[in-house]
Amino acid sequence: MPTTITRIWHGTTAAHHAEPYLRYLEASGLADYKTTPGNLGVQVLRRLDGDICHFWTVSRWDSYESIQGFAGPDYEKARYYPEDAQYLLEFEPTVLHCETFEY
Repeated sequence: MPTTITRIWHGTTAAHHAEPYLRYLEASGLADYKTTPGNLGVQVLRRLDGDICHFWTVSRWDSYESIQGFAGPDYEKARYYPEDAQYLLEFEPTVLHCETFEY
């Protein structure tokens, strides 16, 4: 059975930025995920926690080489966009990669 690689990024915003950041994420990172060869799909998980909103992007890939097509050669580093600074409370330096098995 072929292995899929799942890339998980986490970020936080102020709760009042939850909707604007989701729209920005759709236009920036999610659009790039979906147009990168080897991307098999992406989901966004969002959770409000008091004054903070957590976001996770969970993207699936056919290989680490395809992930490098999105993130560059140092694919373990998180990829950020210029307007992220308007929303994100911090910039986590790395992402998580997992082999993924579907049954």
